[in-house]
Amino acid sequence: MATYAHQDALVSTDWLNDHLHHPSIRIVEVIWGSQAAYGYQSYSSGHIPGAVAWDYEKHYGEARGKIIDRVEYENELSRAGITTDTTVVVYSAVNNLLATFEFWLMKYYGHEDVRLLDGDREKWLSEKRPLEQTIPSYPQTRYQAKAPNESLRSNRTDVLRAIGNESVVLVDARSAEMYQGEFSSGTKHTGHIPGAINLAARREVDADGLFKAWRVPTVRPDGTFRSLQELKVLFEDLGITTDKEIITYCLRGGLSTHAWFVLTQLLGYPNVREYDRSWAEWGNHPDSPIMKGSGPHDIR
Repeated sequence: MATYAHQDALVSTDWLNDHLHHPSIRIVEVIWGSQAAYGYQSYSSGHIPGAVAWDYEKHYGEARGKIIDRVEYENELSRAGITTDTTVVVYSAVNNLLATFEFWLMKYYGHEDVRLLDGDREKWLSEKRPLEQTIPSYPQTRYQAKAPNESLRSNRTDVLRAIGNESVVLVDARSAEMYQGEFSSGTKHTGHIPGAINLAARREVDADGLFKAWRVPTVRPDGTFRSLQELKVLFEDLGITTDKEIITYCLRGGLSTHAWFVLTQLLGYPNVREYDRSWAEWGNHPDSPIMKGSGPHDIR
């Protein structure tokens, strides 16, 4: 079976279980602090042994409205006892959506060896792997990040220039309902960026209609990634090909960095950038061109 472009970007639950206490490895559970299902409460109830908790809301989040700056991020890594030589393994709940954001952020700030647990927190739990409730503490380091790698990131101006450019593909990783403008995600406007292709996630709700989880088309039911061939077919059938420049976006960076991870780390696409401010910015800006529906019907 063909292997992924960057096979070392993933680690299995078996591998991590065998390396739990390796001194050069730091495990990070990425949580969403204000969310009961996968916030501090969930982490405190039991996490992978040795794992520190990083709060997505403090690294991006709605309140912040932008990604964490370089100095703050250096302090976060230093508190976790991480050096530039540390192997960092990230994981989270909800199909690793928060963890792929952290993976992208670490690459943006130049950390060389960051890996994603193949299969999210739920897979570790389902396999009855060891857990602990102790909050770990490590000797503080003095981490120095590299200059941001701007080739991994897009802003609103980049996206505006991409509209109508046949050499660029915009990938909208939200649900079909959000893409078509049928579901409000708390922004002033609904719909999608003109010309964007929908790599549709499925929004799962509970019996009361409240959000429960995201289901993404790139993973199997157990949370592990689909095969290289399956992923190639998925993206190529949508017209998302290696000869194009790709810009990924979603609501606020989780679904889209998951797509970015698959495209860059697993499929080896050479030119993929993440629009991290995504629809939270685009859908609230008064001058953003927006389309609704699944066809080319421009509402502006």
